[in-house]
Amino acid sequence: SLWALSILLAVVLHSGSRRRVFVVGSVFLLVTSAMYGLYIAGVYSALSYARYLPWIQRGVAIVAGTLGVLQLKDVLGFRWGPTLGISDESKPGMYRRMRALAAPDRPLAAVLGATSVLAIGVSLLETPCTLGLPVLWTDLLARQDDPATGAAALFVLYLAAFLVDELALFAAAVFTMRAVKLQERHGRELKWVSGVVMLTLAVTLLVRPDVMEEVAGALTVFAVAAVIAVAGLIADRMLRQAQIP
Repeated sequence: SLWALSILLAVVLHSGSRRRVFVVGSVFLLVTSAMYGLYIAGVYSALSYARYLPWIQRGVAIVAGTLGVLQLKDVLGFRWGPTLGISDESKPGMYRRMRALAAPDRPLAAVLGATSVLAIGVSLLETPCTLGLPVLWTDLLARQDDPATGAAALFVLYLAAFLVDELALFAAAVFTMRAVKLQERHGRELKWVSGVVMLTLAVTLLVRPDVMEEVAGALTVFAVAAVIAVAGLIADRMLRQAQIP
């Protein structure tokens, strides 16, 4: 959705209307966050119901670990097997829909309807890409047996974290009226970080699930994931610079 939002804003900026950029971006973010919120709420409900089954946590860890491996596979350039990303076949149709939104003579109501349809489509396409982290998070949350109000507050916090990069991109476009396009390198780095985090959490839940029950233990796990992710990004940049003649 971050990639789709960057392209969408770049296209709509050609209209020269700050109002249109603001409205289109707001609707896209609202719809995608609503879809994502419904998705994690559904996963949370299912895991809350089945949290007493002993194999559920291992199943969640295996699914998340598999998705983490697939993310890392994509980053490392292996083209075989399944991939976690919007397929090249889907992109031309998305580009056409986005370009249609930039027409200055198109009624705003029609633009907002088309934006909503596009946002729903993007949300469905990106579900495999974003499945691992919310499944891990909702599994941990379901096992805490928090009251409904506490779980709802944590849902809001999770969605805020989910939207922070998109909100920053959106705000930059609205205030500067300039496009901020994501490069392939940015997407690769985001995939690397998410893959490392998912794989680290999955291994932890399989080997020492009790570690995630304490704040200090959870922070340690995330710190280890951060060190591995940063080290990988530094190594990747050094290798790429060494290849430049």
